[in-house]
Amino acid sequence: MPLLELAQWPVAALAFGLFVSALIIAGAGTLLTGRADEIADRTGWGEAAVGAVLLGGATSLPGIVTSVAAAAQDHPSLAISNAIGGIAVQTAFLAVADITYRRANLEHAAASPANLTQGALLVTLLAIPLLAMSAPEWSVLGVHPATPLLIGGYLYGVHLINAAKVAPMWRPRLTRETQTDETASKPPEPARRGEKNGTRLQLEFAIFATITAVAGYAVSQFGITLADRTALTETAVGGLFTAVATSLPELVMALAAVRRGALTLAVSGIIGGNAFDTLFLAFSDIAWRDGSLYHRFNDQNVFVVALTILMTGALLLGLLRREKLGFAGIGFESTLIIALYLGSIALLFG
Repeated sequence: MPLLELAQWPVAALAFGLFVSALIIAGAGTLLTGRADEIADRTGWGEAAVGAVLLGGATSLPGIVTSVAAAAQDHPSLAISNAIGGIAVQTAFLAVADITYRRANLEHAAASPANLTQGALLVTLLAIPLLAMSAPEWSVLGVHPATPLLIGGYLYGVHLINAAKVAPMWRPRLTRETQTDETASKPPEPARRGEKNGTRLQLEFAIFATITAVAGYAVSQFGITLADRTALTETAVGGLFTAVATSLPELVMALAAVRRGALTLAVSGIIGGNAFDTLFLAFSDIAWRDGSLYHRFNDQNVFVVALTILMTGALLLGLLRREKLGFAGIGFESTLIIALYLGSIALLFG
């Protein structure tokens, strides 16, 4: 969908197109979750492995496509705000999932060394763009040194997370509400009569993943045009509209995991996905060929990064404090996260 074809659309039609694209992403994300669960059972890989590799990568496709497309079309602020705004809204989604779990505070039940390691990795990776924007504007073939540092830091962080799962040096105190992380894979289940075979499941998964990617590209085009045609800044459009639209699969995944009782998977899926989403900045820096993307950070972009670090810090404090049951069924950290996110929306629009 070339940008020129949208230039003459009314603003209401652009907003409706963005809304429809978001619905497609949410619907395809729901189907992706179901197919991933069936693949995990059929192959014996386990929900954690399939969720981290297949589902995590597929649900990130809309955000990757949106940020990279915006950067390639010379809209660096939209690319940046979509990447970091997605991390912020996905953290808020975790607080929403906490509200739906009435037995105990989600951060109490899902405390684990791996989740704490993922949160620490996320804060570390978010600091790299801030350092890059404050450093000299260096680039090699149009790529800033912070880009390979982000990618390398993420890969090393994944190694540390795996070590925390396989051989943790300490464990949280077990309570009746604590959900342990089951890492053992189940044996493969043969297909029963009338069920889809493994090849068909994988093909459907690939189709739904492609649909989310195409819808993500549509979101980028509608977002770019809305920023051009309205008084909203690219940071506001990216940090709110496109970030929320492309993050809907993560909300679906978290709510589905909580409903199944896979609480550790819900928390690790959000935090781990957030750590991966910092790579959107690296991919966008490569796609934007006019120098360092990090030196196109504006005050609003820095605000969103700082907000995301603050929200992640609140989440980590909740995992450490492990409040059993807070006010109205949610802990202090979820209440704080929601308040911070809603307050940031008011400030961005103000």
